[in-house]
Amino acid sequence: MKLTHQLVVSSLAVFVLSACSGDASQRRQAKNDFEYLNTAPLMEWKELEGSTPQFYQNYNIPIGDYKGGVGNKVDIRPPQQVLALIPGARTEVRDGEVTIWLIQPTEQAKVWDTAKSMIDSNNIGLTKQSDNELETDWVNWTSEDEDVTIEARYKLSRVEANNRHGVQVTLIDWRKGGQDVAVTATENERYTVLVTNLITARYDTDLRAEAAKKAQELVKHIPISMGSDRSGLPVIIARTPYDVLWQRLPTILPEMGFTLEELNQSQGTVKAKYAAPDDEFWQEIGVKPLELKSGTYTFLFGDLGNRTSINVTDSKGKPVEEALLKDMAPVLSAVAEK
Repeated sequence: MKLTHQLVVSSLAVFVLSACSGDASQRRQAKNDFEYLNTAPLMEWKELEGSTPQFYQNYNIPIGDYKGGVGNKVDIRPPQQVLALIPGARTEVRDGEVTIWLIQPTEQAKVWDTAKSMIDSNNIGLTKQSDNELETDWVNWTSEDEDVTIEARYKLSRVEANNRHGVQVTLIDWRKGGQDVAVTATENERYTVLVTNLITARYDTDLRAEAAKKAQELVKHIPISMGSDRSGLPVIIARTPYDVLWQRLPTILPEMGFTLEELNQSQGTVKAKYAAPDDEFWQEIGVKPLELKSGTYTFLFGDLGNRTSINVTDSKGKPVEEALLKDMAPVLSAVAEK
């Protein structure tokens, strides 16, 4: 079967410290040697004649048939974690399977559609497809932590349990270096979580794009007028939340003739250099030209809940005159509605 696509693990939340060196196996294994494997077997405790030994149960070694790697078979890399990027979702990782649980069927459908979009955008082939189940073709994983190419196939399923609706990711086929080998529990979980993170990351990207689009639509229809801040000083008032207005500032201010130099969202400041637009701009928006001298200005944005205050200071930090703010308010409104 032909390999349909190659994914780079390092871009999927697998972080390699720049100080690391050596080959791939050294990044997976403990730094020191494995001399402890040559430790002599434990000897049976022999009691001295006439002694009464006392044993603390705290240090009893559990008895059982425990299976797992030792020495260079122990993978010291931190386990992969599912990125919590889907609001309201809970993630369950069990026996290598990852399930994203949601409350509403509509939420499940959205995550399912996201999974299909992720598969399509990454050109991952499908060998089986139905309304509730997908099986991928072979996917190549390239990682600096691996000695050979990793190949895997996955099954994605829509599942329901206890009034919850989920999307489940399962690793169904595994190859290393072109050879069919048994997948370890660590490998199973690691490479299943990586696929799940492709889905959650795509969901987050789509969600942000949708929010940005809504923000742009909202900011086109906001009333902008003069008002007063909490101190009674004159400011421009935009009747929209701070986060919504901030999304449009990188496009609104340049159209007004400001070249952005510094933006600080947490402080609500934008430093910009002003050069008056040509006459064609003022005729297009139907507002009289600003009588603002060329130079550097700082916009100060205040979060007032469902409103945002806007003030402007000159290069010396002195607020511009109230008349200039009054003239600037209709310009802001006209550019925002373009």
